[in-house]
Amino acid sequence: MTVHVSHQAVRTSVRTPVRTPVRPRSGRRRAALRMAAVLCCSAVLAALPGGASAAPAPAPGPAAVSFADEFDGPAGSAVDGSRWQLETGDNVNNHERQYYTGGNSNAALDGQGNLVITARKENPGNYQCWYGTCEYTSARLNTAGKFSAAYGHVEARMKVPRGQGMWPAFWMLGDDFGDVGWPQSGEIDVMENVGFEPGTVHGTLHGPGYSGADGIGAGYTLPNGEAFADDFHTFAVDWAPDSITWSVDGQVYQRRTPADLGGREWVFNKPFFLILNLAVGGYWPGDPDGSTPFPSQLVVDYVRVTTND
Repeated sequence: MTVHVSHQAVRTSVRTPVRTPVRPRSGRRRAALRMAAVLCCSAVLAALPGGASAAPAPAPGPAAVSFADEFDGPAGSAVDGSRWQLETGDNVNNHERQYYTGGNSNAALDGQGNLVITARKENPGNYQCWYGTCEYTSARLNTAGKFSAAYGHVEARMKVPRGQGMWPAFWMLGDDFGDVGWPQSGEIDVMENVGFEPGTVHGTLHGPGYSGADGIGAGYTLPNGEAFADDFHTFAVDWAPDSITWSVDGQVYQRRTPADLGGREWVFNKPFFLILNLAVGGYWPGDPDGSTPFPSQLVVDYVRVTTND
């Protein structure tokens, strides 16, 4: 997401990093929640950063699945508690407008093999946010304390919502977040989308000296005016020591190494845990307006992590 600042321990509850106003196309995301939160290229792919080429993602060698959730189960079921925990609370650091709820109120299986994270314009629990009585509810899930990994192929197949102020993301935080805080923990944003850019997603790194609006990343834009909300797409990173490569639907659009950091510390050679969320409003996407549809949904077909043997 955008600028993250301080987080709290990751054990059972995590605090989110902060997002400050971001430059177009560079933004980051996350901030203080209660549980862990702490986050160009066009279809023409001109001037790909970091020497990336517009080629299919490299085929991994022999690999073993270390984490997979296909989200199979009866409609209305909550997510698997052995894999995910739900964060609850608001997020003042990014100035997001939603209150993240627990249980299956805003995150539930649809009975067709998908997880649906739903943002609603409602406040049934009289939740209080940084700006007063909350106007929206949504959900954020993470695997802190349940699953983390260093290196491998990390991917999710998702269909993002459309609309001004919507901010879906699939990202990772360093497992040492609770001890060293953000951005020292590092953050890998596999995919972020903001509603005013319906055809573009962003992949970004955040670390000490390059966080928030100064994150290192790039965007990928669909051709012919297509929008990511029109269909499912697969968002992935291939992560190795001193190297992270991003792709959309198998198409590589950027690769980052320590050489891209200008002498700043590379904090990505250690285990990270996973995060999925749908934010409403915030510094980067701006607030919803009368054109924003509610309820709005982030639909996740699967999340998988494979590691090379």
